[in-house]
Amino acid sequence: MATDRAVETERDEYLLAQVREVFGRVVYSHKTHEKQADLCFRKHRGQQAALVVFTAASAGTFLAALLGKFVSQQNAGLVTSFIALIVTALTLATKSFKFGEESEAHRDIAARLWDVRESYLSLIADMMSGATSAADARERRDKLQEATRAAYADAPRTTSKAFGKAQNGLKNNEELTFASREIDLLLPEPLRLDGREAAE
Repeated sequence: MATDRAVETERDEYLLAQVREVFGRVVYSHKTHEKQADLCFRKHRGQQAALVVFTAASAGTFLAALLGKFVSQQNAGLVTSFIALIVTALTLATKSFKFGEESEAHRDIAARLWDVRESYLSLIADMMSGATSAADARERRDKLQEATRAAYADAPRTTSKAFGKAQNGLKNNEELTFASREIDLLLPEPLRLDGREAAE
């Protein structure tokens, strides 16, 4: 009986190690998709701003009249034509490079991975506190693996730049963690831990 219990405990430790490893990967994937969404959104805003500026500037007669005061009529026509060419290129780029849609796709995947991440965190807490059996933990792990697989199957590709930003955010800026005192400041006084720990 003691041997069986030792074997079961050993298996639980392996299961916990696996769940913790997968949790870490999901955390990184979630944060990378968030950062990729931010990068895409910035490109989208820049693209839209450039299109607005050049479209306004290409109002031909005004631009030609303005340039005619400083350069020859022929050069003013060339500048006007060049700006019209830029507007056309930007318009085609907005149809080809859909940064706004890509940003939304990354945000959607990040939202799905957030749910998976939080479920893995709950599973780890339940396993470490002994609130779940090994069999129940395996069943929950299998369901979470399927949810993770489904999210990854729908996920657009990310870039190394987004991964670098995610890594920096998680490792150096502690974007996923809080100190106990920080959490206490967000909670009503009866739910704070710091006061209780001091009393004990």
